[in-house]
Amino acid sequence: MKNVTITVEDSVLEWARIEAARRGTSVSRMLGDFMAEMQRREDTYERAYLAWRTDERTWQAGGGASSTKNAARSAAGKRAAGPKDLNHEGVA
Repeated sequence: MKNVTITVEDSVLEWARIEAARRGTSVSRMLGDFMAEMQRREDTYERAYLAWRTDERTWQAGGGASSTKNAARSAAGKRAAGPKDLNHEGVA
């Protein structure tokens, strides 16, 4: 393990000491756990993003699947445009 020196506002350090005592741990351990959790979340996000990108490439290369995806995007775009006035739709 390595030691790290940080600079924080006095009020932040006071809060961290109180919070660490409430949790029955040290400020050092609390910060280490926090950083490890951030790393896990970032790794999980990265894996999910890469899986999504791989899946998107599969759809684009699939031909028939691509037209299905385009239809879904088209429908999503229509929904995003908002509701139309149904009383006058289709009336000439």
